[in-house]
Amino acid sequence: MNRKPQEAPVVAADLPRSEAVRRLQVAFAAMGLANPGLDARLLVCAACRIDTTALIAHPSVPLGQKEAECLNAFAQRRLAREPVARILGEREFWSIPFAVSDATLIPRPDTETLVELVLAHVADRRKPLRILDLGTGTGCILIALLNELPNATGTGIDISPEALAMAAHNAEKAGINTPAASRARFIRNDWAAGLEGPFDIIASNPPYIPTNIIETLEPDVWKYDPKTALDGGEDGLSAYQIILSQAPALLDPSGMLAVEIGQGQEDDLVSLAAAWNFREIDRRPD
Repeated sequence: MNRKPQEAPVVAADLPRSEAVRRLQVAFAAMGLANPGLDARLLVCAACRIDTTALIAHPSVPLGQKEAECLNAFAQRRLAREPVARILGEREFWSIPFAVSDATLIPRPDTETLVELVLAHVADRRKPLRILDLGTGTGCILIALLNELPNATGTGIDISPEALAMAAHNAEKAGINTPAASRARFIRNDWAAGLEGPFDIIASNPPYIPTNIIETLEPDVWKYDPKTALDGGEDGLSAYQIILSQAPALLDPSGMLAVEIGQGQEDDLVSLAAAWNFREIDRRPD
């Protein structure tokens, strides 16, 4: 049940950091937010420009005036259901900080399962593998894989120029692309149309939410995530049909295709994959 938004608690200068956390946690819990304590701590740390260790070590340090004003603004945005990652402009994924924007999905822990699954099927992590990431967004899947596969190179595809710019920024920030060498390139394209392989790994977290249920999701998602990254068509399977039709021509004969899927889509995806002659199908719940 969605609760009526409320005014953010007034957090004044001279209030101890720990009390600021407590007040925000109470307000967030009253709104039914999933992780009120974590959200409160992250916002207090951001407003004070400290890390969690400093918050724990020095909980009684009072807020300054600018810190209190910043924190009040953060709290009001969170109570309007704006995700913390969008408020802060960053989210950690695979222990790597990723900048996010309005053009990208927020990297989520569930998607780390996709990275784990790919790595579990890589026999030799030192091989010079070629990776294709379809719908790259922030670049989190591709960059996480390149971080674990030191001799691999990759291509990230997205339809959004803004998302591609963010992915390129994240690749530089993560040390994947440097002035001396770039291991990832980011290209605007309509899925894999016109690309040339072979690729050893094709990975994707495509849009898979059926159109008519998008606005039944949590407001944190449907109000703030880009619709193009959510909308999987009438049955949620539109992007998979495209990917499965394009992947066979691009994959190395020993290559793998790894995709994230939505709840209740497993049987349909297994059938679609079999129709395109994918023979060995592994599944891993997040």
